[in-house]
Amino acid sequence: MLKKPTSHQTDLEMVTLESLVPADHLLRKVEAAIDFGFIRDLTEGLYCPDNGRPPIAPEVLFKALFVGYLFGIRSERQLMREIEVNVAYRWFLGLRLTDKVIDASTFSQNRRRRFDGTDIAQNIFDHIVEHAIAKGLVDGTELYTDRPI
Repeated sequence: MLKKPTSHQTDLEMVTLESLVPADHLLRKVEAAIDFGFIRDLTEGLYCPDNGRPPIAPEVLFKALFVGYLFGIRSERQLMREIEVNVAYRWFLGLRLTDKVIDASTFSQNRRRRFDGTDIAQNIFDHIVEHAIAKGLVDGTELYTDRPI
């Protein structure tokens, strides 16, 4: 007997993000191979230790940008929309399903105010690429860039 489908979008379910991300997902491999804790060490001096509101963790900012580069998401606004709906991206960033996604302007504000005049982004990028090569995630034979070489 053919039954009319019922809507389950408002049902309460108990799940973990861990269980929703496939075991072979690329971001699981990246997370296992690269310890992103070095980002906090590199950027610590750029944050006030005892004043102001709590910032977005620098490793979350750079991991979000990494997701954008890795999956070809060129716009930071589009990246935030993708993170909002992609469970694997949320898992990688340490965001819960109910956590608010970073505002896209946070990236430009940090670039303009906190990281301007530093080589932090280049150092982080170099460190990640070196680890990815060492762990066999990439082989370093092809170069993609948004600037002329």
